[in-house]
Amino acid sequence: MSSVAVLTQESFAEHRSGLKGEEIRGGVTEDEAYIPTYLEAFPPLPEKGTPGEKSGEPSGAWSRIRPIKASVITQVFHVPLEERRYKDNSQFGEGEEAKVCLDIMQKTGAHIELSLAKDQGLSIMVTGKLDSVMKARKEIVARLQTQASATVIIPKEHHRFVIGKNGEKLQELELKTATKIAIPRPDDPSANIRITGTKEGIEKARHEILLISAEQDKRAVERLSLEKAFHPFIAGAYNRLVQELSQETGARISIPPPSLHKDEIVITGEKEAVAMAIARIRGIYEEKKRKTTTISVEVKKSQHKYIIGPKGNTLQEIMESTGVSVEMPQLDSPSETIILRGEPDKLGPALTQVYAKAKSVMVVEVTAPAWLHRFIIGKKGQNISRITQQLPKVHIEFADGEERISLEGPTEEVEQARAQIQEMIKDLMCRMDYTEVTIDQRFHRHLIGKNGANINRIKEQYKVSVRIPQDTERSGLVRIEGDPQGVQLARRELIEMAQRMENERTKDMIVDQKFHRTIIGQKGEKIKEVRDKFPEVIINFPDPSQKSDIVQLRGPKNEVEKCAKFLQKMIADLIENSFSISVPIFKQFHKNIIGKGGANIKKIREETNTKIDLPTENSNSEMIIITGKKANCEAARDRILTIQRDLANIKESEVAIPAKLHNSLIGSKGCLVRSVMEECGGVHIHFPAEGSGSDKVTIRGPAGEVEKARKQLLQLAEEKQVNNFTAELQAKPEYHKFLIGRGGANIRRVRDRTGARIIFPSPDEPEQELITIVGKEEAVRLAQRELEILVKNLDDVIEGSMVVDVRHHRHFVCRRGQVLRELAEEYGGVAVSFPRTGAHSDRVTLKGAKDCVEAAKRRIQEIIEDLVRSESVPETQVAVEVAIPQRHHRAVMGPKGSRIQQITRDYEVQIKFPEREETAGSEAAPQENGDACLDGEFVPRKCDIIAISGRAEKCELARTALLALVPITVDVEVPYDLHRYIIGQKGSGIRKMMEGYEVNIWVPQPEQQSDVIKITGQVTNVERARQGLLERVKELQAEQEDRALRSFKVTLSVHPKYHPKIIGRKGAVISQIRKDYDVNVQFPDKGDEQQDMIVISGYERNAEEARAAIGQLVAELQDMVSEDVLLDHRVHARIIGARGKAIRKLMEEFKVDIRFPQPGSDDPDRVSVSGLPENVDNAIDHLLNLEEEYMLTVTESETMAAYMKPPSRSGGGGVTDEDGRGATKGFVVRDAPWNVPDGSKAPDMSSAEDFPTFGTGVAPKQMSVWGPKKY
Repeated sequence: MSSVAVLTQESFAEHRSGLKGEEIRGGVTEDEAYIPTYLEAFPPLPEKGTPGEKSGEPSGAWSRIRPIKASVITQVFHVPLEERRYKDNSQFGEGEEAKVCLDIMQKTGAHIELSLAKDQGLSIMVTGKLDSVMKARKEIVARLQTQASATVIIPKEHHRFVIGKNGEKLQELELKTATKIAIPRPDDPSANIRITGTKEGIEKARHEILLISAEQDKRAVERLSLEKAFHPFIAGAYNRLVQELSQETGARISIPPPSLHKDEIVITGEKEAVAMAIARIRGIYEEKKRKTTTISVEVKKSQHKYIIGPKGNTLQEIMESTGVSVEMPQLDSPSETIILRGEPDKLGPALTQVYAKAKSVMVVEVTAPAWLHRFIIGKKGQNISRITQQLPKVHIEFADGEERISLEGPTEEVEQARAQIQEMIKDLMCRMDYTEVTIDQRFHRHLIGKNGANINRIKEQYKVSVRIPQDTERSGLVRIEGDPQGVQLARRELIEMAQRMENERTKDMIVDQKFHRTIIGQKGEKIKEVRDKFPEVIINFPDPSQKSDIVQLRGPKNEVEKCAKFLQKMIADLIENSFSISVPIFKQFHKNIIGKGGANIKKIREETNTKIDLPTENSNSEMIIITGKKANCEAARDRILTIQRDLANIKESEVAIPAKLHNSLIGSKGCLVRSVMEECGGVHIHFPAEGSGSDKVTIRGPAGEVEKARKQLLQLAEEKQVNNFTAELQAKPEYHKFLIGRGGANIRRVRDRTGARIIFPSPDEPEQELITIVGKEEAVRLAQRELEILVKNLDDVIEGSMVVDVRHHRHFVCRRGQVLRELAEEYGGVAVSFPRTGAHSDRVTLKGAKDCVEAAKRRIQEIIEDLVRSESVPETQVAVEVAIPQRHHRAVMGPKGSRIQQITRDYEVQIKFPEREETAGSEAAPQENGDACLDGEFVPRKCDIIAISGRAEKCELARTALLALVPITVDVEVPYDLHRYIIGQKGSGIRKMMEGYEVNIWVPQPEQQSDVIKITGQVTNVERARQGLLERVKELQAEQEDRALRSFKVTLSVHPKYHPKIIGRKGAVISQIRKDYDVNVQFPDKGDEQQDMIVISGYERNAEEARAAIGQLVAELQDMVSEDVLLDHRVHARIIGARGKAIRKLMEEFKVDIRFPQPGSDDPDRVSVSGLPENVDNAIDHLLNLEEEYMLTVTESETMAAYMKPPSRSGGGGVTDEDGRGATKGFVVRDAPWNVPDGSKAPDMSSAEDFPTFGTGVAPKQMSVWGPKKY
């Protein structure tokens, strides 16, 4: 294809910008306007290169013209004759195809070119950005190519994978294949997917859809309903078993968490993997159901959390060690019964562990007056934190409003904490006092003052604490605590303030919240004026979040009344001026309403005293909003509509449509009415405000389009009336959930069968029994009959009973009746009632629909049979006692009881630890270094005896193993200054060592200044921990030495004027120095005395090298010079470039700093260049060259502007025509071909040499299919 280049007057100067260095010859003086030569105005095209020339080097002035950028992407495709929608070639380029292409170009922004092939097929070239080209291609295929359609059938459940998340996959598929893919709705039983487009596109789309379906055919989803009680056995301890199953089978297994009372286990994955996983799970379930039994134990509710452990870890430990599942009641349940489920021989060890965990912690209470609690806690928790840091295992809880403090933790540590807290209480009671004073609650906020100013002053002045109750407490009791004398003084002042406030007047004003911000003003300027006018009145606005309209005024009576009248007048003015109306005006007329330079809109605003807001240019909105007084707004609206009527033939029509149909005609988010407006040439359709009761709908626009829109609206209204039949049905609210069904299953079946829409009342509606059915009359009647049958069946309630042994009742009613709830959900809401505890009755009552009652009876009988089978009698065991001092019991148990669990597993015994003794004062001194003899040096007490039960020989072996676990203590010398590093942040370091070596490490208190750290534990573990501690000490000492080496500092004196240069742009220079030399460089702060001192810290060698580098940088800066150069201010913008890009590049290239004068400077041409002398000279030379180059463009632009100006009307010196008017010279050039010396010779118009062609001609005023020309 050939292309045409058109040179206009507007682009002449731009294309001439590359023509530099051409000498201007002629005898024109500087005072006269410069006339260009013909060769300058119309430079010749370059000659074709001779064989000896390089083809890649363009010559002549054209080579310096800036190249036009290429398009982003171009696609070419062919439409055969038989698939063309418009086959009339007589008007090619002007018919329907051209109109379609123009419309697509406007919509997508892509450039489209059409050409006709020899076979009468259509070649289409689309150019533009990638997304624009893809959209344009889809539109072209849909509108210029005949469309075929095909159907592909895939399983209904695979449709969602074709659609993808948020429809993204479907959109991508449609763009990729240039087709339209219609997928049936979820409630449509059809599985047919319809594809519309070209044959090639249909085949591509069909192939892609079948690929997606084939991929999903390989997957399956299965749901197993197994009793919740057996889920832990399927999951295994710490979910290991289910993870192993997933890895082995490749299926994904989802077990509901314990907190979710749901029996369903979901397995997903490949079909074979899912089948394998189901078989394995059923096998585990059947085995555990056959082998396991249960026992129930009662444990105090307060001890349940110790059995559960953090995040349920203790339950998982018991499961791991014994294979027994421990079922705990809900924390909010009053039940204290714990159920253990497992194999009979494992229940004993599990029960021992449960009791051991329950008794591992002691809880005591300390009595202290409630007002002392916060003093015991201390400022920011300082006092109480000293105790918690010293005794980290003790949890201290202060009861809000009660005179008690709860302590929870190990016995010894709890006793220490209690003693310390009691000492603090005794001390505080000696030196603290409090008093209470009753002050009316309405004065409390004024006592506090703005931002707490008043109350904070009293607190600071008298060194007391004042507690004023919250508004929600509805109490007038103010409590003052602190030094006795300060308490009395603060009390006196508060009473005086309250007495003063009783003499004041408070008035509440109702002010609409939307006016609050206007009254307050920007940054509170307006309300400040009001407060200055009435300084004795306090004005309080409600918090915006409260949505309150009450503004409170407080102060002397007269002043409050005056202020109220002033505010009422201000509000009246605001209400009057806040009226607003919206006027729809066609977008093309907005510019006429604005007027030249905003003249029209400004005049309307001033004359009507209104605020008029127009939508932005790129907005699709056509609404103009007018705000002000009602009469003024209506006058402004009439003036704006008059402008529109004068500019176009605009007609306004009204049509009566029942108000109840308005919402359905508007459609979801206005989509329906918007489609009508677009289809009818953009008419405006205005519905009356909701609730107004008006039936009139206003249509405004061109006369023909208004009538078309009117007919469409009436037709739509008629259709809505036919299909909008409504019926109502009464049903008890408790039946609604049964009618809807689980997950909406029941009601969905009715909707699918009838096609009617069934609407149940929302919880906040007054008519809770009313069910509404909407749709076609036939469908509504059918749905109504079906629902009436369902309601009648629900009304047919019977009551039955059955006998259940009393010993099984607890199973049904425990866990807040979980089993009964499951029965109700599963069997249609049947109500099952067990007799009250203590009634000694075995009769159970069932109430509900007949079928539901019978099914529930059968299920209850099955549960009872399972309970009977699971009962078993425990075996007799031998018991052995071993005496170990109680203080060693925790160490013997090990972390989370791991050692005891190991012994019970290895020797098949049960181990029971005794209850902890409340007082520990009589305990013997702790053993050290393993020297003490257990059997000879202490008298066993009841709390020291550990019971072992099992076979005799196993019990003896377990006894020996327990004695071997008794810990020893060794001392390790560690320098005191390293202790805090060993402890680590919040004790993390010491905790890690204790867990890693399974020992207890005791670090002395800071005030003891001791170097001895004690390690307690088993012999082997203690030795390992000692070696690890010594290695850690060596590491810390090495780190100390390294820190000392890194702390070497040097200083450097540098004049502050060089500091910004050393720091660099955004800190780039100094960051690089810090990185290169691994040092820290500190510059002086603004207030420092020594503003020239830079401090460098790091390794000695690095610091010295960094100082040398900075010194060298300073030396270079000192060598720099600054010179001024005069550059015409008209070229400054060209030199700086877009967003300073060009000047930044120039500064980087020459390594200089260039500063241009500020706008309005006295010397606008002076530019400052600073840097090294040589660089400054080079930069100035370059700037002068640029000035010369750009000035040529500026001069040419000004010359061209002079030629374009109309001739002067002042007369004199101008050539006049016969009528005496000044003749226009027009565009004049010198040395043109028609001005040759022998003027008698006319130019040869047919000569290709004198007038070369640029391609095919362009017919004037002919609309091209490619859209408007772009130059």
